[in-house]
Amino acid sequence: MIEELLLVIWRVITILPLMLIITLFMGRRAIGELPVFDFLVIITLASVVGADIADPSIHHFPTVIAIIAIGLIQKIVSHLKLANHKFGHKITLEPTVVIHEGMLIKTNLKKIGFSIDNILQMLREKSIFDISEVETAIIEANGSLSVLKKQPKRAVTLGDLQLSGDSSLLSYPVVVEGEIYSNVLEALQLDNIWLEEQIQLENLTLSDIFFASINSLHELHICSYDDIPEKLPPIYH
Repeated sequence: MIEELLLVIWRVITILPLMLIITLFMGRRAIGELPVFDFLVIITLASVVGADIADPSIHHFPTVIAIIAIGLIQKIVSHLKLANHKFGHKITLEPTVVIHEGMLIKTNLKKIGFSIDNILQMLREKSIFDISEVETAIIEANGSLSVLKKQPKRAVTLGDLQLSGDSSLLSYPVVVEGEIYSNVLEALQLDNIWLEEQIQLENLTLSDIFFASINSLHELHICSYDDIPEKLPPIYH
């Protein structure tokens, strides 16, 4: 019995580091809104408890020991993270800048496994419907998006001044990685020729465009591959 309990504890101790490595490799999209290690602890606990409930042949006492061992490891790791900042960085993901001055950063999006559509959806969830309004957007370690709007968009609002005004404009993607969304242009009573003319006015070609959006006033916002900053200062926890 003692050997079995030691085996259970050994499995817990060895499986968590392996799962940590795999989860860090999988990236932010795998962990939802939880810190990486807490995510692993929860799914490990769920697996242990689920196996114990579903399989009557599994001895109950080793499951209890496994749960206690997982809880103790979580407490130890939490203490180490507080006591040693470098250790904390090793077992989590760092924040990543995905938009800088209204421009999407392709290399960072690719690194963390997020698409343009993912970022646009997360912006809409924060009531931002035009990427040109964004000064900086950061994907945090838990996969959430933090946004700093450009200064004019952070100024005193019409509501603060008790004034009325036009509603905010909704921006629609029309080019994503060189591909034109013709149906969006048609809905706005425009066509590919108009779009290509606007792109040429910026001394660009379609192949230069990483992302472009247009609002109801036919104002075009372009993120070309050349506009993407090669390197930004890192952001840490």
